[in-house]
Amino acid sequence: MTKFLPLSQAVAENLHDGDTVAFEGFTHLIPTAAAHEAIRQGFKELTLVRMTPDLIYDQMIGMGMAKKVVFSYAGNPGVGLLRRLRDAVENGFPHAIEVEEHSHAAMANAYEAGAAGLPCAIFRGYRGAELARVNPNIKSVICPFTGEVLAAVPSVRPDVTFIHAQKANRKGDVLIEGIIGIQKEAVLAAKRAVVTVEEVVEDFDGLHPNLTILPSWTVTAISVVPGGAHPSYTHGYYIRDNASYLEWDKIAADRDRFREWMQKNVMEKTAGDFSGRVEHLRNAA
Repeated sequence: MTKFLPLSQAVAENLHDGDTVAFEGFTHLIPTAAAHEAIRQGFKELTLVRMTPDLIYDQMIGMGMAKKVVFSYAGNPGVGLLRRLRDAVENGFPHAIEVEEHSHAAMANAYEAGAAGLPCAIFRGYRGAELARVNPNIKSVICPFTGEVLAAVPSVRPDVTFIHAQKANRKGDVLIEGIIGIQKEAVLAAKRAVVTVEEVVEDFDGLHPNLTILPSWTVTAISVVPGGAHPSYTHGYYIRDNASYLEWDKIAADRDRFREWMQKNVMEKTAGDFSGRVEHLRNAA
């Protein structure tokens, strides 16, 4: 049975030091509130997995939580670098981290293989690319039926996956509208899954059944966190806060300014503070 829990409890019960964890979201529905709660609880030695690490992984790395990052494309969307990630890789600050870089296609296939319980993903990819020279987890296999040379990568099977969504019903089914990305596969691949939502409704009557992409039996815990994807957007609820992404580039560029911002805007806040951050963005949605 899916449990409806406060976010602090959902994170404490499902994330542990040393876990492999995915905070997944693609363009919108990025689980910022869940990531901030993990930062407040001070987890260490995490392997962070995500197709497109952005601000939340920059923040978690800068706070010394990560020992490894498995990803495809890392950047501040539309702006540029992840400066805390770069500082960790180039200068070992606050400590050195291991990096495992893949293509988007590889990550998507790796999640799908994990959801299917398979040890690896096999696909067409990396032809003419040199990423395999620096990533030993990119292999080649020969199709036993056609003789074609294909790429293979380990499946992604997180200990826990966190996602954000628009709605859950009272039974614990989860609905997502708009761009879905790889969230469904990331949840199905994980041992445990925590979903933050904008709201809980009685049922999904009148909505297309295909919007219910995660039935209750796939979800460990649900937390109601309005605004929990900010500064990314939640389709139908609030728009993307572009100013925050631009400002982050300046904040993250300086170690002291980063620490000051994190103390004020994350460590001294709670999940309930998210609802107030998006009121000026809701009317534009």
